[in-house]
Amino acid sequence: MTTYFTKDHEWISVEGDSATVGITDYAQAQLGDVVFVEVPPAGTAVAKGKEAAVVESVKAASDVYAPVSGTVTEANAALEADPALVNTAPETDGWFFKLTLADAGELEGLMDETGYKAFVAAL
Repeated sequence: MTTYFTKDHEWISVEGDSATVGITDYAQAQLGDVVFVEVPPAGTAVAKGKEAAVVESVKAASDVYAPVSGTVTEANAALEADPALVNTAPETDGWFFKLTLADAGELEGLMDETGYKAFVAAL
């Protein structure tokens, strides 16, 4: 499994043509206490760089962008009952949705963990 990161602070963990998407620990820390998450239902087509989900915190509402294009295969139902999972486990249990990749070539240009840490350190 390989994990990539975007400049918008999403992560995508890829295995074969399947992937899991969420927001990074840095992103959840910037948002503060998450109170609501809206994720796309299974069957939804998402496009790279376009809005795919919404996360609301006590501070603000933010869009979550699809790191790649694909079709959603599963939404994280646990977030409906416990949106704070995004704060407590942003890069594990607090994932937003899973998808089937439309074009693995879209992963090119995304950062690896080392690149992302350097990107965040420069902010």
